[in-house]
Amino acid sequence: MTTVDEAARLEAIDSYDVITSPPASELQGLVRLAAMLCEVSKAVINIIDDRFQHQIAAEGFEPVVCARTDSMCVAVLTEQAPIVISDARQDPRFRANPFVMGDIAWVRFYASSPLVTPDGAIIGTLCVFDEDLRELDDDTRRGLDVLARQVIDVLELRRKTRELTETNEMLTQFAGQISHDLRNPLTALTGFLELAADSPDIDRAPQAARSLAHAESAADRMATMIADLLEYARRGSAAPHPQRVRVDELTAEVLTDLGVPIAASSATIAVDAALDVWADRTLLAVVIQNTIANAVKFAAAAGVQPHVEVRATRDASGSLITVDDNGPGVPRELRKRVFDLMERGNAEGVDGLGLGLATCRRIVLAHSGRIAIEDSPLGGARVRVALPNPPDFH
Repeated sequence: MTTVDEAARLEAIDSYDVITSPPASELQGLVRLAAMLCEVSKAVINIIDDRFQHQIAAEGFEPVVCARTDSMCVAVLTEQAPIVISDARQDPRFRANPFVMGDIAWVRFYASSPLVTPDGAIIGTLCVFDEDLRELDDDTRRGLDVLARQVIDVLELRRKTRELTETNEMLTQFAGQISHDLRNPLTALTGFLELAADSPDIDRAPQAARSLAHAESAADRMATMIADLLEYARRGSAAPHPQRVRVDELTAEVLTDLGVPIAASSATIAVDAALDVWADRTLLAVVIQNTIANAVKFAAAAGVQPHVEVRATRDASGSLITVDDNGPGVPRELRKRVFDLMERGNAEGVDGLGLGLATCRRIVLAHSGRIAIEDSPLGGARVRVALPNPPDFH
């Protein structure tokens, strides 16, 4: 089982959006099945955040919320393993617990299996308990573990369905905005660049000629990017066109396009990303460009000389791209909101429409990946982009 930090665990809980939502019928069916499997009167799905235990589906009683300090299941987070106790009064972990002593309940038999997300975060438990003493054989214990994995499968399906629905609803608006705000000005800019490049005096100014050539190349890439993004938006939830993409080479192209803001802020960019990933090249460039541009912009706005580090690594589950900065960071309570369309978080005094991270989120979701913001070891924010590998990608 992979250990993740508390911030990532809370982010995973937040992504499932189950604490304040009505109980899902699929989850209710699973707790009923758990009670039947273990031949007990009560079963519950617990989600445990940093302060509370939330019972999101229950069999045999009405679900409630209790303090994390009163929870029996919090022990599973610590031990990262299933727990089965025939008599909780005899276990030093639980004999003084209010669920055992009668302040809340009179639990004797207790068994719980951890709810482990695909990223390795334990977000709670599938728990069965009874007021009578009981035992579980090995097959029943394994069956409870299987049902716990089914709980996560249901939460993952609900999350992906909700995110795709939200994405599709915003795609038309997104496409129209890009067309109006970017395409027309870019066409005019390209025309002026061509006129300047064709000037009869340009041969006497070689430095200007080189600058114009770079500007035309950047404009051409931007036109391609806009065209591809418009097509992506029109396709709705259709998949991108993935290929092998070398992250450090793509990042070098992005840094060329970002040359002006990087130079203006005296930013330093370190890239350690000699890795091939499986992604749509144009769309991944948008993600990398937005994250680096944001890192530079917000660090500079905070009065810091920006330093950004881009890294790419891979393990058995897929590829990970991280963009770290030394800026002001993003408060935990804003880390989900900043991915919403037109949401700018605490960006007062910084230019922008709030489209960048919303665009990144759509692109990463279309790749069946995950994107999140964390604390950075550089002192600012880390944008973490996880992309899955296809079965035959090595």
